[in-house]
Amino acid sequence: MFLPGIFPPDLVDRLGRRVRLDSAEPLTRFDTDESLARLAKVEILITGWRCPLIDAEVLDRAPRLRAVIHAAGTVKHHLAPAVFERGIAVSSAVAANAGPVADYTIAAMILAAKRVFALARDPHTELDEHSPDGIGLHGATVGIVGASRIGRLVIERLLPLGVNVLLTDPYVTQEEARSLGARLVDLDTLVSAGDIVSMHAPELPETRHMFDGRRLALLRDGAVLINTSRGSLVDTDALTKECVAGRIDAVLDVTDPEPLPTAHPLRSLPNVLLTPHVAGAHGRELRRLGEFAVSEVERFLAGQPLAGAVHADDLARIA
Repeated sequence: MFLPGIFPPDLVDRLGRRVRLDSAEPLTRFDTDESLARLAKVEILITGWRCPLIDAEVLDRAPRLRAVIHAAGTVKHHLAPAVFERGIAVSSAVAANAGPVADYTIAAMILAAKRVFALARDPHTELDEHSPDGIGLHGATVGIVGASRIGRLVIERLLPLGVNVLLTDPYVTQEEARSLGARLVDLDTLVSAGDIVSMHAPELPETRHMFDGRRLALLRDGAVLINTSRGSLVDTDALTKECVAGRIDAVLDVTDPEPLPTAHPLRSLPNVLLTPHVAGAHGRELRRLGEFAVSEVERFLAGQPLAGAVHADDLARIA
């Protein structure tokens, strides 16, 4: 799908020098005469956000298909198991999208640690620089929930900032955590100890409401919860109670539901920053996704391993 922000003309030209492009116009559905005719010729399918489901029926109409290169994040919602069962190579640009999310997260941590979101509503507030409240990020304990690509990038960016990094992830060993610069702990320990807790876990049945009322109550007074992952990881009602009480702060780029109702309390609290799912690539950042996708096509044609390869057994633990 050659969306202008992701595939500006120079990237389309670069791609066109390596393959014969069927069309620069995106396929928005797979059930029309035109789309079926185009699918019959396709060997490499470049997909993007809002791609229709690619299932066994679609694959039957695309007998020459050898690779699906997704110029966006997760592939879980548009690729059926049949894609993997038929040996079709799959790649995702999730790594290219991880950088902007990590940058957003670090920025949120720095500002939240300064209590900027609440203080900005009353810029005449005077702070006691010797306050024991722990203003500032240096020396803070930051908990990272999930050693995903984004979680690992956040840790990497945190290390020069003089923080103590805790990590929880069921797939990471103590040795691997140490190599990342973090200390591996269980989730309750991380939540209890963190001045800032940042969520980078996938949306799975077992992660739904992993931050429920009991776990949110473990957060220390004045702690900051940052969610750039999936809204369903947090029990919104339980979080609202904690934030309304003023006991914790929250930075939420994702919510459940999304967006929140207009009159929802979280929208007006001074200790909560809501952003409309903007942490990932937007605007000028979208080009990263196109560059990654074109490079993946080039690697595939050259018989090289795909940098963003996704395998069937990855689906159970990716976002």
